[in-house]
Amino acid sequence: MTTKTHQEKKPYRGVSLYCYAEELGFTMTMEDCFADMYDMGATGLEILANGHIENYPNPTDEWLENWFSLLKKYEIEPVEYGHWVDSRLVPGQQLSTKDSYDMLVKDIKLASKLGFSVMRTKLGVVDEILTPVPNWQEFIEMALPVAEEYNVKMCPELHQPTPLKSAMVDEYVEFIERTGTKHFGLNIDFGVFQSPEGRLQIPGVDNPPSAPEDMIALLPYTYACHAKFTHMTEDFIDPTHPYDEIIKILIQEKWDGCLLSEYEGGNRSVPGYTSDQLRKQHVMMRRLLGEI
Repeated sequence: MTTKTHQEKKPYRGVSLYCYAEELGFTMTMEDCFADMYDMGATGLEILANGHIENYPNPTDEWLENWFSLLKKYEIEPVEYGHWVDSRLVPGQQLSTKDSYDMLVKDIKLASKLGFSVMRTKLGVVDEILTPVPNWQEFIEMALPVAEEYNVKMCPELHQPTPLKSAMVDEYVEFIERTGTKHFGLNIDFGVFQSPEGRLQIPGVDNPPSAPEDMIALLPYTYACHAKFTHMTEDFIDPTHPYDEIIKILIQEKWDGCLLSEYEGGNRSVPGYTSDQLRKQHVMMRRLLGEI
C-alpha cells in the first residue's frame, strides 16, 4: 500500500471509481481504471463499498491480494471508502440505533482492512433536503471508539440541495465540538457551488449555490472533498463550478486533503469519454494547484 507524502500543505488529486460506473465491468476492468488514474497523475482513490468490492462485505483472499497488488503497482492511495447506513432500508421503518451501529462497525473494519483512512458515511435521510434520521448522533457516537481504534474518520457528504450555511451543517459541527472527536468530520461536494443553471431541480425546494468562502469555517473538520463536475470544455475549463475560487481558498487555508474527481455528466457509457473528461479536469486542477 502506498502512503501519500505531503511536501507542502495543499490539496492533492484523486478520483472516485464512481466516475467509471458505466464502463467498469463492461469496457474497463478495475486495473484499467487504476492505470488511467496513474496516467493522469491522480494518487488518491475513492470506492463505493457495495459496488466495487467483490462479495462485499466479505471479499475473498484472492480479491484482497489483487487489491493491494494494484495499489502498489499504480501508486494509488486508498483515501475514501463510500458506504451507507441504510437506516431506511425498509419503507416506513427506521433501523434501530443498535442495528445502525452494527452496520457502521462492519464498514469501519473493512475500510481499515483495505487501507482507507476516511469513510464517506451516507446517513439515512428523511426528506428532500437530506435531513438525516433523528438518531444519527446516537449511533455515530456509539461508533466513535471503534473508528478511533481502526483509525478511520466517518464523514457525511455535504451535497446539493444542502447549503453549507444551514442548520444541518451546524448540527454536524456542534456534534464534533461537543464530542471533541477527530473521527467524525465532513466531505464537501463541490456541487454545492454549482451555478444555478446546472443545479438539481427539486419541486418545492429552494437550492441556491453556496459561496466558496462558506467552506472556510468547515475546512478544519473536512477530510476529503468531491471535486464534482459535469462538463469540461476543450480548453480545460469547468463552466459551471468556480474552481479558480475553490482551489485558491483551499491553498490559502493550507487544506491538504484529497480532491476526488466525481464526474456526473453525460456520455458515461461511451468508451473513453469519462477518461477524456477526467483528464481535462486534472489538467485544470494541476494548473490551479501550481503543478504546471
